Amino acid sequence: MSTELRIGKDLVAASAMPLVLAILNEGQSYGYAILKRIDELSGGEMGWTDGMLYPLLHRLERLGYVEADWDAPPGGRRRKYYRITPAGQDALAEQRRQWDVVAGALHNAWRALQSTAPPLHPEPHPP
Repeated sequence: MSTELRIGKDLVAASAMPLVLAILNEGQSYGYAILKRIDELSGGEMGWTDGMLYPLLHRLERLGYVEADWDAPPGGRRRKYYRITPAGQDALAEQRRQWDVVAGALHNAWRALQSTAPPLHPEPHPP
């Protein structure tokens, strides 16, 4: 994981639902595999934990966006597998639309303000 950048908790929280729904839209999965996929997709920058993921998965179940079943593959340990529902796919499509608008607005703002704003880290003035 990079030591230069750490995604803030507010951004992680805001992106949590669409990110998990997008991962489950790839196919059913279980908690540890979802955490690994988040790590992979974020380049290790998002730092998710079990304590963040499982409450979200339970919330997505209550909302009807995911369904879950326990399964134990032959010779494997018992795991709860989650899959996205049609309602979850609809929610994911809406979340993607909203994120596209927000990302586009931020991109446009940064591009427009780049030429008019003072540098984020101004050079020190000599005494």
